[in-house]
Amino acid sequence: MAQYSPDAFSLPQRILHWLMFLLIGFNLIFSDGMEHWNRLVRRGEPVTPEDVSAANIHAYVGIAILCLAVLRLLLRLTQGAPAAPPQEPALFRLAAKLAHGAFYLLFFAMPLSGIAAYYFGVSQAGFLHGGPLKALFWALIAAHVAAVAVHQFYWKTAVLSRMTKGV
Repeated sequence: MAQYSPDAFSLPQRILHWLMFLLIGFNLIFSDGMEHWNRLVRRGEPVTPEDVSAANIHAYVGIAILCLAVLRLLLRLTQGAPAAPPQEPALFRLAAKLAHGAFYLLFFAMPLSGIAAYYFGVSQAGFLHGGPLKALFWALIAAHVAAVAVHQFYWKTAVLSRMTKGV
């Protein structure tokens, strides 16, 4: 099946990208409430309503990310994505494909592992969620930002404007 390759991302794709950026950033940075709840439960200590509320915020944001990831994947499959700029070397194109694939896997693996840990008590899922998957997410975000900077300032491509202005 040939994949459609537009010149830029559509408005819904851009909105989903930035909304997920905000929600994922929120959950990565403000995970203290969930971590505190988890410590209390592991130790058998009493959990207050405030502890549950803080953990629920993290969980609900994660569920929202999962729902948005489904929409984002559907849009990507139906609307396609812009082709890599010709200035981008083949090795970097391959790295970009692998990184985007890893992002999409994490868009699903992080919320699902969090759900398994929080709602079903699967401790191994919680370890993966708060350990290796979280670290991989941070590493991919750093690589993504660095790649955008290389495109913008070294190769002088329109990669950033395709995701901000849609041109």
